[in-house]
Amino acid sequence: MGYASCTKKNPSYHDPGDYSEAVQVDFDPSRISYREVLDIFWKGHDPTRNSWFRQYRAAIVYHNEEQGNLATGTRDRVASETKGRIATAIEPYSGFYIAEDYHQKDSLRLYHEIMKGFRAIYSDMKSLANSKAVARINGYLGGYGSCDSLKEEIEGFGLSHRAREILTSGVCARNASIVCPVH
Repeated sequence: MGYASCTKKNPSYHDPGDYSEAVQVDFDPSRISYREVLDIFWKGHDPTRNSWFRQYRAAIVYHNEEQGNLATGTRDRVASETKGRIATAIEPYSGFYIAEDYHQKDSLRLYHEIMKGFRAIYSDMKSLANSKAVARINGYLGGYGSCDSLKEEIEGFGLSHRAREILTSGVCARNASIVCPVH
C-alpha cells in the first residue's frame, strides 16, 4: 500500500498533496502477462464508478509505452462491453511512495498471533510489507484464496504451528471462493 500519481514528494495520509492511494503490483511476466494482470484489475472493480476524492480513485499507472497502449486497449474493450463511461484513470508512472506502517497489511493486522510470528522473521515493517509470504497471507485473510490453495503452500510461509492453525481455520471456515490465478 502506498501513494502514486502525485506531484508532491513523500506524501503521507495526513499531508496528502494530490496523491491516490495505490498498490504496486510486482509480477513475473514469464508466469502472467501484463494483459492478464490488467484483465484481473478490470474484473476486480467497477470501472464506471466515479470517486468523490482523488485519493480513492481507480487508476492504472503504467511504466512504458507498451504498458500504456495495453492499458488503453483493455479500457476501450471494457468500455464497449459495459456501454458505460469509464472513470478509471490511465496515466504514466511518476513515482510510488510506501504508505505509513499502520496502513500496511490491514487484514493481517487483525491476527496478532500471525503478526507476532512475522515480526520475529522480519526486522522492520518495510521488509514485512515487501514479503511475498506476507502478501499471500494478507490476501487469504482478506478473502482471496481457497482452503485447498492455502493448504498447498502454508508450510512455506514460516509460521508457527499455532499461527498455521489460526490461518487455516479462518480461511477454511469461510471456504473462500475467490482464487488468485497465480501461485
